[in-house]
Amino acid sequence: MGDMNFPKFWARGQSGGFSVWRWSDTSVVEAKVAAQAAAVKLAAQFEADNLPRDRYGYGTRPMREPVIREIRNAAGELTNAITRNSYGCQVLNSAGAMFVDVDFPNEKPKGAGLFGSLFGKKAEPEDPAKASMAKAAAWAQNHAGWNWRVYRTKAGLRLLATHTLFDPANPVCEQVFAAMGADPLYRRLCQTQKCFRARLTPKPWRCGIDHPPARWPFVNEAAERAFGNWDAKYQAASEAKATCRLLDAGQGALHEDLREMVALHDEMTRSRAVGLELA
Repeated sequence: MGDMNFPKFWARGQSGGFSVWRWSDTSVVEAKVAAQAAAVKLAAQFEADNLPRDRYGYGTRPMREPVIREIRNAAGELTNAITRNSYGCQVLNSAGAMFVDVDFPNEKPKGAGLFGSLFGKKAEPEDPAKASMAKAAAWAQNHAGWNWRVYRTKAGLRLLATHTLFDPANPVCEQVFAAMGADPLYRRLCQTQKCFRARLTPKPWRCGIDHPPARWPFVNEAAERAFGNWDAKYQAASEAKATCRLLDAGQGALHEDLREMVALHDEMTRSRAVGLELA
């Protein structure tokens, strides 16, 4: 899988009522040995009342996601991969395309509060996108040649740097994340997975669909069939939604090695569709 960290083999270990998943790039047997050892260790820690504080490990270990599609460059190197996350959405993982998702804070509209109600002033909702777009514009202005592609999401903005490729381990990425206000967990995940991530399909609950009944790797054929039935309903429900909406393609360059990825992203997110609700 190139430098991106998506182990092919996963297995579950169980001990003392605890269930633990572990991974391997070599074999399911190796994954099983590691999983069983981790489960035994966790059970022992529970007995000793010494459970680790960060029990969930989000952003500290590889994501347990199946690879649905691989995209390679002319040299045969893996540059992008589409995976499916724990709640059934397809996710773009890119070795070199810097995505920055920014969630908006829940702010009160102008004119709201005591004085607004006393004087009969109507609340004027602020567009939270303005502040985030201003930060992005300021960054681009202060860094020659920088170009942002800007999208609106359900909860905020998605920024994509299109002028060049980035290594997720490059310190400049952390500088950009901090300046744009990217989610700390996402920032840590980029380091762990050795790639940038962008959700391509809507969240199921925003389409009126529950979480999937099973997760990869499936424990048996019945679980796999149950997921397949769920996925068919999810795909049908998500047809009427868009994941993001393109606001600004920028005035700068689109790197040649990013063209295919950008086209795929925009198509799968329905970013240019008119009238679709964001989900």
